[in-house]
Amino acid sequence: MPQPERLPGAPEFHLQLPKDGAGARGYLLTEFGGNGTHQFLLKKGSMVAADSWPGLGDHARRRRAELRADGTLVDAPTEQDRPQGPPRWVATRDITCNSSSAAAALVYGYDASGPESWRTAEGYPLNDYLSTSWRPPRKAWLVRGANVSGHNLVRRLWLAEGLVSLSGALLPPVEESDPTKSTLRRFVQDGYEGAASYNQKQGLVDELHAFLSQMRVGDTVATSDDDRRLYLGRITGAAVQTASPGGLSNLRRTVAWLPKSYTYEELPDEVQLKLSTQHDVVDLTGLLETLDGLTGRPEDADSPAAEETDGTAAAGHPPPRELSLPPVTEALTTELLVHDRAWLEEIRQLLTDEKQLVFYGPPGTGKTYMAVQLAEYFGGGPEQVKIVQFHPSYAYEDFFEGFRPVEDPETREVAFRLSAGPLRELADLASREGNRHLPHFLIIDEINRAHLAKVFGELYFLLEYRKRSIRLTYSGDDFSLPPNLFVIGTMNTADRSVALVDAAMRRRFAFVELSPHTEPTAGLLARWLRREGKDPEPAHLLDALNARIDDADFAIGPSYLMKPGVYRDGGLERTWRTKILPLLQEYHYGEGLDVAARYGIDALREQHP
Repeated sequence: MPQPERLPGAPEFHLQLPKDGAGARGYLLTEFGGNGTHQFLLKKGSMVAADSWPGLGDHARRRRAELRADGTLVDAPTEQDRPQGPPRWVATRDITCNSSSAAAALVYGYDASGPESWRTAEGYPLNDYLSTSWRPPRKAWLVRGANVSGHNLVRRLWLAEGLVSLSGALLPPVEESDPTKSTLRRFVQDGYEGAASYNQKQGLVDELHAFLSQMRVGDTVATSDDDRRLYLGRITGAAVQTASPGGLSNLRRTVAWLPKSYTYEELPDEVQLKLSTQHDVVDLTGLLETLDGLTGRPEDADSPAAEETDGTAAAGHPPPRELSLPPVTEALTTELLVHDRAWLEEIRQLLTDEKQLVFYGPPGTGKTYMAVQLAEYFGGGPEQVKIVQFHPSYAYEDFFEGFRPVEDPETREVAFRLSAGPLRELADLASREGNRHLPHFLIIDEINRAHLAKVFGELYFLLEYRKRSIRLTYSGDDFSLPPNLFVIGTMNTADRSVALVDAAMRRRFAFVELSPHTEPTAGLLARWLRREGKDPEPAHLLDALNARIDDADFAIGPSYLMKPGVYRDGGLERTWRTKILPLLQEYHYGEGLDVAARYGIDALREQHP
């Protein structure tokens, strides 16, 4: 029987089993399997997990049983230093598998992605050695050329001669029409040795792969000049490698540039945001419809789909809905017992303009309640609202993203994996197609109890510059805060003074005080008592109490007296004794003051009978 032919240029791949470090080896074959991908050869001597997990597919389960029955997979000898290790089988001959994923399932005992599971000795995934997979019929790309080693190629070359290019001065001749990442990595490693850092080399591989293998004739291409204007066109030719002065433009594609250009100011926000991404080649496919809307050419210029309907949008593509916060109603004002509708209108305007605000004040002033009610009202329901509470040990990894221990549901093995925190989850939800016109709210309770600079990290920048993106610390993604994500924080001033919040924080948030001395909090309890048909005495007692407290940050808010238990027999006195007086004892700690004599309910009643 002829030996299967190994795929030229593909190295040997490894897959390590959990717990004991045993592993399997193999390589890609030139022959294609039934699913259209390269077959994979699992080498003799490879270790295989003996246990099959419930998630393993029927075909893989049958294949394992057949190989076990014909003696291809036999019990692996027990290692003396690991007598209690998990049961393993060993392959007595080479095994040809339908795909790399089939080989991974055979080894692991559960379904797994072969292109990601199999790795080279250097850690590169098998996926890098496969030809370009399926892609959408048409994509969009941003290619930068206004500053290529100090030269503006956009004005001098691209627009004048109808092309787009990349610099590849040290790149050897590339014979393949659609080179894989592994091929390009080898070329870059050889050609740019000593001329670029490892991170620069990785970025160059990604950009070359996009330009040479991912782009297609008919794709939309965009570029910007140093005068902050955007130019759009269509790719009309395949990639070619040619000589150029200084190697500045020796990788080229022909482009039909459109005559009209656009200033940054007239571009939609999402386009401006992508233009801030710091790469020479950026995938803009997610903005394809937006770019088509600028040019009025959603398809080929001569096709019927290019005709517009009602003068506003292409047929089948309704105009996108605008982001806006619902108007404040009298019903909302009444429900929240706010003294003046204008106060809520101001909050709405602050959120619209600033995107972030903090409610601050003493305890019991309804900061969290107000934040939740407004977020659900402006966001359209609790589905668009996420609540977190900061504390001293809260960190960036908890808030945004970081590596955390995660248990595999199939193998029950625990490994550290990059996991999203509440801010990233909400940002991803808000930026999905179809969600971008919906306001989404993140409520940060007790925002001042964490080390804010440590929690926010580079996100501080994005709070102020929503139209920019930055490279993330862990994932390396280019990330931006979507314009429909709003942040409301709450801060207890008795816990920590507002003055202790750093200047960067204060500059990025609007601060709104909720204090027993000012509306809407000052008269809140009296309005609530009237609505509930209760005796107004608690409101008079609370006003008298706060008049005796010298420090406004330690004033007592009305929410302590807005609970059902307060109005049962003896409830008011009990709440005063167990909730309010302990706060004031802490305030006067060490002063030797008789807190009950000064702030007790009997003393206040004597003053205001």
